[in-house]
Amino acid sequence: MKETDPNAQRVVLVTGPSGAGRSSAIKVLEDLGFEAIDNMPLRLIPALLDDPETGKPMALGIDPRTRDFSLSAVVEALGLLTQDQKFAPELLYLDCGTDVLLRRFSETRRRHPLAQDDRPQAGIERELKILDPVRKLADVLIDTSALNVHELRSEVEKWFAKGSGERLSVSVQSFSYKRGLPRSVDMVFDCRFLTNPFWNPDLRSATGKEQRVVDYIAQDPRFDPFRQKVLDLALWLLPAYLDEGKSHLSIAFGCTGGQHRSVALAETVSSSLIEEGWQVSLRHRELDGRKKDEAVK
Repeated sequence: MKETDPNAQRVVLVTGPSGAGRSSAIKVLEDLGFEAIDNMPLRLIPALLDDPETGKPMALGIDPRTRDFSLSAVVEALGLLTQDQKFAPELLYLDCGTDVLLRRFSETRRRHPLAQDDRPQAGIERELKILDPVRKLADVLIDTSALNVHELRSEVEKWFAKGSGERLSVSVQSFSYKRGLPRSVDMVFDCRFLTNPFWNPDLRSATGKEQRVVDYIAQDPRFDPFRQKVLDLALWLLPAYLDEGKSHLSIAFGCTGGQHRSVALAETVSSSLIEEGWQVSLRHRELDGRKKDEAVK
């Protein structure tokens, strides 16, 4: 993983389905001092950033409606930025449930940009299918399904405002090693040494969000010491991050399938951090991806 230069220019690529709040998020970033450009063709990003005159952080809205939008194009753009020490790239994904997107389009009577007729459902499903692999690359994912415009502003500010301690946030996520490491995390912990509920037929289809699964894993004598040491490390690092003016600390837990052990650790550690008074964003990469797939069907 690339070690970010504290003086590197921050570049945030902002995307997400139509109706999820991408334009609103870009406006918030502009208010925070970012140079904001929406509907940016990916092929033009290298030329834009080649300008030596600008050192301001940049927020670039990338839209699946543009001709060159694809997973490979997004990966290439992020790769180019990551390789250059002058830039600190991040991908912000504005997510939203299918039912909420449909309701928003119905209420505003707007035509979905990818709908070939007047039915927004088809356009929403088409766009989510295009975006799904990009969504899994997100450094910051904000689900706007239950947010109003003021709450969305607060979420964006929490992640991207320069700031004081009140704005420092913690991102905790679970993931599957089968699908690779998540991007741009500060700490990664491998949970595969713990007892695996997958081999218990009664727990195989359950997840680490369920207490019975947590209780099963907690029978492993290594579970609680591991959880406590990770929590102690995070609580020790957070003040240091504050001293350095950092805006967030990201922690990821991985296991084989991203369903049981990593989810249980992410849930318990995030709950403990919240009890200690920290702002925590919790995400389960594989479970969220599965939920999204089921919603699109």
